Amino acid sequence: MAKDASGGAPTLEMVARVAGVSRATVSRVVNGSPKVSPEVAAAVNDAVKRLRYVPNRAARSLASRSSNAIALVVPEDVTTFFGDPYFAEIVKGIMSRIDDSDYVLNLLVASSDPRHKTRTYLESGVVDGALVISHHTGDEILLADSSVPLVFGGRPVDGLVAGATYVDVDNEAAAAVGTQHLIDLGRRRIGTITGPLDMRAGVDRRDGYRSAVTAAGLPDDLVESGDFTAEGAAAATRRLLDRVGDDGVDALFVASDLMASGALAVLAERGLHVPDDVAVVGFDDSPVATRLPVALTTVAQPSEEQGRTMAELLIRLISGDDDVPKQTILPTRLVVRESA
Repeated sequence: MAKDASGGAPTLEMVARVAGVSRATVSRVVNGSPKVSPEVAAAVNDAVKRLRYVPNRAARSLASRSSNAIALVVPEDVTTFFGDPYFAEIVKGIMSRIDDSDYVLNLLVASSDPRHKTRTYLESGVVDGALVISHHTGDEILLADSSVPLVFGGRPVDGLVAGATYVDVDNEAAAAVGTQHLIDLGRRRIGTITGPLDMRAGVDRRDGYRSAVTAAGLPDDLVESGDFTAEGAAAATRRLLDRVGDDGVDALFVASDLMASGALAVLAERGLHVPDDVAVVGFDDSPVATRLPVALTTVAQPSEEQGRTMAELLIRLISGDDDVPKQTILPTRLVVRESA
């Protein structure tokens, strides 16, 4: 085995010198990042073989205070986290990238944290970085002054973390597309069940709905707020129908598929047929969309890809990559089924 000038084992810096690349690039190759060209990866792997470099995980962790662990922070209650298929898709994507690295994933589910345990945990050195999903206004206390790299799933609410790195879809434009589909079907009394308005996605999807109906000269006040749960959407749908009458809407844009399931249940209990009486469009294209009594037309977002991209960006940040984009916007598409 080659040794450094002090007689010790070969180091990451030695590999970098022999390969003619930066230490961060060697780290990415060693950790299995796909964001390295085949030529560079081959040069690094050749240097690893020539020097007989073997990553010493324990020693490297002690020397660099690296833990080889990443936290997934979800400021939600446990029932919401395990009940919404969106989270399963996100975690699936995250794990597809984590499995190709030396990192392990630690899950922190906390809808309330009066003693700031989450922040203390992140600052304790037991994780090298954190992924944050489903964040609300007020969650900044969990992450204030965080010294670890952070990547958000979804554009952070205003003031959460300045200059944050995030992966998202264009929720406003996507909601406008879903609503426009209902307009194109000839619907003229189009309501919406929003997500929580203390979340960026909830606000943006509501605004996308409003931009579409306003441009078409249609009323924009057929709005009730939900909470991204089926139960919350059912209650919101009842409030809307009680306010305008059962024939007061002929279409609904619902800000998630799970919420659409609750809305469909209420329409059925009121004797309203989908899509004849009320056409419905959801958001996510989650497994829920095809398991409902009426297959759901929905705006598909690539949740699994979002999770995988978040993990990739975080690993790059941890490795010292200075070229990580602050904003990554993934595409959406409309999937048309029976409900509209």
